[in-house]
Amino acid sequence: MNSHTIDAKTFQKLFLAGANRINSRKDYINELNVFPVPDGDTGTNMSLTILAAAKEVGAVAEPTMATICKAISNGSLRGARGNSGVILSQLFRGFTKAVSKADSLGKDEITAGFTRAVETAYKAVMKPKEGTILTVAKGMADKAEELVDEDMDVIAFCEAIVAYGYEVLSKTPDMLPVLKEAGVVDSGGQGLMEVLQGIVDALTGKVTDIEVPAEAASMSSAVISAPKADISTADIKFGYCTEFIILLDKPLTKEDEKGLKKFFLSIGDSLVLVADEEICKVHVHTNHPGEAFEKALTFGALSNMKIDNMRLEHQEKLIKDAENEAARQRQQEAEEEKLAAKEAAAEKPAKEVGFIAVSVGEGLTDIFKGLGVDYLIEGGQTMNPSTEDMLNAIEQVNAKNIFILPNNKNIILAAEQARDLTEDKKIIVLPTKTIPQGISAMIGYMPEAGVDENEENMKEAYQDIASGQVTYAVRDTVIDGKEIHNGDIMGINDDGIAAVGKNLTETTLELLSTMADEDSELICLYYGADVTKDDADTLSDAIEDKFPECEVEVNFGGQPIYYYMISVE
Repeated sequence: MNSHTIDAKTFQKLFLAGANRINSRKDYINELNVFPVPDGDTGTNMSLTILAAAKEVGAVAEPTMATICKAISNGSLRGARGNSGVILSQLFRGFTKAVSKADSLGKDEITAGFTRAVETAYKAVMKPKEGTILTVAKGMADKAEELVDEDMDVIAFCEAIVAYGYEVLSKTPDMLPVLKEAGVVDSGGQGLMEVLQGIVDALTGKVTDIEVPAEAASMSSAVISAPKADISTADIKFGYCTEFIILLDKPLTKEDEKGLKKFFLSIGDSLVLVADEEICKVHVHTNHPGEAFEKALTFGALSNMKIDNMRLEHQEKLIKDAENEAARQRQQEAEEEKLAAKEAAAEKPAKEVGFIAVSVGEGLTDIFKGLGVDYLIEGGQTMNPSTEDMLNAIEQVNAKNIFILPNNKNIILAAEQARDLTEDKKIIVLPTKTIPQGISAMIGYMPEAGVDENEENMKEAYQDIASGQVTYAVRDTVIDGKEIHNGDIMGINDDGIAAVGKNLTETTLELLSTMADEDSELICLYYGADVTKDDADTLSDAIEDKFPECEVEVNFGGQPIYYYMISVE
């Protein structure tokens, strides 16, 4: 690079520096989430999106502008998660389209890149809002246009653009009242500035040690969980790390192995079970090591038995290693199941209509399966599926027409992006924003009707319900005039936070008061992983007393984070 242009090799390093910067700052960005719910994942989504691109960028051995641009565009497009990640991928896509044929980047190319980036991102969003990442990007594109003919080198040019980006970012609370009320700037805009700050830091030599982020190097196409906080003894649900080898009396059948796994998971977690013809090695975290040993003895003698009390010894490394191995094994098994399903499906003629839904929680997943959904993507709050996850799901469903139910407003753009990348099947994305909406959409499907008619039927079905969620606040704030404190119970309806209180039942009833009216007939309650059936039944009785004209239906959802998901129709 000289003072007037950026060559391809330098561009490669600059992009990786930007990825490193936002990856290191993702938790800070997450904390800028306006609503105090435990799902502030903007930083995580943007970081995972750019890390998917960084993996491809870092793999380019002989960089040219065209190869780097292709790696950035393809990697971010397929790795995009959440609205913020999708918009970031569209900004990258537009920028790289504008500059991919150049030999190097000068002020003209950078300006053209910013302009095309903004145009592409705005087109991707149905109803663009000012005061967001889009506004920040547009401000920098305008500044580039203003400065392109000024007498300055490319470094000073980039520094001036980024400085103006921060200026626009600081004004986002004046553009969106909800930001001003919460006392924060737009989190997506902040994420974009972290990327560009990383690039400028590398450009100016402030950062020189630039490598592919470790997280990117280890990424696969499977959903990768957000980094977890340090584990304390209070967080350890199963206290004994139990390991042993079974000297098998006879080789395990597939059914034997499946049954063993089911049993060990019923008494613990972090299971790793590997068997060959003669031995079976088991690792499991449990509160009842004796039960694990007794079950294992029915298959043979035991050796190499080892029990560690994790609460006493606090063996964090052991926990993490076991969890990583368990995750790797689960991923491998999932990939094998997908391959088997794909091969089986390929042998059958494609059916007319298929369904993909995003779900979280054992109960909700069972409900969707019972309604005919072919493929469930695990995700939702705190972990939004990527465009790549959507494409993988589409590949697994052997149907000419596929309905996708995102069931979360932050997943709709990724689903639409997957739709636009699919050429051999017709993809219909129904923009469901909640799990209850997705369930209602499936109930509205009529097998005897055509695809277009069913699209209308399903839309009408989910638009005809009111949906709500009950969760807890993770920080003090004020939203819509409501004072909220960390730990408060919050009821959220389709319009926002509708009820705040200290008591779960009272807050849920207050939320329902904003959802039910004289025409309401049915209230469906889906209780989460942190609620017992007895508690849900008690709440159901209270609902029946308060809304005697409504029938109340209670279902196990098993979802994390949300105590209850509710629909009223």
